[in-house]
Amino acid sequence: MTIKFFEDFEISTLKIKNGHIRFRKAGDGPALLMLHGNPQTHVMWHKVAPALTKKFTIICPDIPGYGKSYKPKISKDHENYSKVSMASDMNELMTLLGHKTFYLVGHDRGARIGHRLALNYPDKVKKIILLDIIPTIEHFERTNKEFAMGYYHWFWLAQRYPIPESVINKAPEEWFFAHTSREKKDKDFFAPRALADYLECVKNPETIRSICEDYRAAASIDLKDDDISRKQNLKIKMPTLVLWGKKGKIDQWYDPLTIWQKYCDQEVRGYGVNTGHYLAEENPDEIIKNFKNIFKKVVTIKIPDEPSALNSVELKKIVLRSGLEVVESKNIKDALKKIPSREKSIVVIFGSLYLVGYVLGIN
Repeated sequence: MTIKFFEDFEISTLKIKNGHIRFRKAGDGPALLMLHGNPQTHVMWHKVAPALTKKFTIICPDIPGYGKSYKPKISKDHENYSKVSMASDMNELMTLLGHKTFYLVGHDRGARIGHRLALNYPDKVKKIILLDIIPTIEHFERTNKEFAMGYYHWFWLAQRYPIPESVINKAPEEWFFAHTSREKKDKDFFAPRALADYLECVKNPETIRSICEDYRAAASIDLKDDDISRKQNLKIKMPTLVLWGKKGKIDQWYDPLTIWQKYCDQEVRGYGVNTGHYLAEENPDEIIKNFKNIFKKVVTIKIPDEPSALNSVELKKIVLRSGLEVVESKNIKDALKKIPSREKSIVVIFGSLYLVGYVLGIN
């Protein structure tokens, strides 16, 4: 499928309390907030967002400090770049745009903002998809030689101002390609129009300062906030899907689903995608598929006295591997109570494992 670069999207800026946010918007349906990572801008979604406009109202902002959004001021405690503060900005943006609730996807730094949005605004976020991260506090608590070497930038960018800034600003384009090539890639990896936006923004010294402040916050105030939330047993309450690149570090170092389960009330779904870190640009079709599945729910029903029927526990495992939401029920009557009135269709499967796989594949 050929997707044109943000076809039919309007690009705008909107003033929130702390400054202006640049964003693109298009589509019809429930709101979907898409948050990018470092060192990118909202245009990282250019292969995904246009394919979803028939199902969602898409909002793709530059997160604070990045792209052409406002650059928070430096503070001693880095509070202005905390994920609590950045999540508040994104919540305010969605409120001003008239969205009381929204779906959410975040990649990299955007996923960390998304994690905090889910914790602090549980009545706003309906479902969340997190791309290629584990919680910040888990990274630091698990630090070892492999992490320090593989994610060296977490420590380099967090050095005191202006040490990293002064080096990066002497050759920002060279730094961008080095930084994004920790998984080896050619210079034509990023689409030309996306790359042009990335490079224009990283050549702004204020963007580099903001990137460094973001990582300083991660190594300080974000850890304090995460520790407080964990001690208060504050968890993600909404359905959560976690995807990661099988060629990247998250897959090499961690068991993402087991880690995320400790931070979520509901059962976490997800799997590794055959990509590196930049999932949305490497395999957009896989990401699009999961957004189209976001409304789907499989309700398992125990079938009495039917030894050939697929065990509901086994069915649940299969469904979770497919990235769909699944709930268990005792019987048909109980199942119908667990399907919201907004659901447009119900697929009932009686039969073999083959049929289950087939239906999950085509629906």
